[in-house]
Amino acid sequence: MTTLTILGTAAPYPQPDRPCSGYLLRAGGAQVWVDAGPGSLAELLRHTTLAALDAVWLSHLHLDHIGDLLNAYYALAYGELPARPPLPVYAPAELGARLAGFFAQPDPGVFSDVLDLRPLSDGHQVQLRDLQLTSRAVEHGCEAYALRAESSGHTFVYSGDCAPCPALDATALNADLLLCEANDPYPTAVHHTPSQAGDLAHRTNTKHLVVTHVGPLLDRIHATDEAADSFGGPTTTAEIRSTLAF
Repeated sequence: MTTLTILGTAAPYPQPDRPCSGYLLRAGGAQVWVDAGPGSLAELLRHTTLAALDAVWLSHLHLDHIGDLLNAYYALAYGELPARPPLPVYAPAELGARLAGFFAQPDPGVFSDVLDLRPLSDGHQVQLRDLQLTSRAVEHGCEAYALRAESSGHTFVYSGDCAPCPALDATALNADLLLCEANDPYPTAVHHTPSQAGDLAHRTNTKHLVVTHVGPLLDRIHATDEAADSFGGPTTTAEIRSTLAF
């Protein structure tokens, strides 16, 4: 069975009972923490352990998508948790420099006994047990990636944060579950509107659209309704602690 558990959806900062972007993907015998926004680690630990993770995958390096990787490092390095091999972290290449700067270290090699940093690139593929992850570069005003995850005939696609673009359309084609952000009430060069998220699902023959990362200028339920009107298919609001099977 392939499942997605919602750990956080808030943007651009965590709110009471609503962490920032974070998702637990379980498929093909693998467990992947997809984005690690502030507050999402505590929610992750309701469902699994850091020792059980096969990888972390980070769409881009904005704080609301990576902040809890620091907490995960502290947990693994100093939290008296059971020993595990370094946790693979797939992310834009600059992540190592960001971490080194935060800890005032000269280079990211000091983290290698805890975090195994692996840079993403356009078309990057990795096999985790029976789960294949493919990353595609998308438009967000910085290095950013969408994710296509495939296992046993099931396909999950995550937009990350980005504006509509051909690369995302190609990534989302025929997705069983499309998790798409709808941050903005009007079109921009860096985010989707709810109607644009719905249009994406319609164009790509998506089976089920899940709306997430709804910005503070929008109501989450109204945003989902707007996306559903554009899509014309099953559309769900991403809710903390909910698990979607597909």
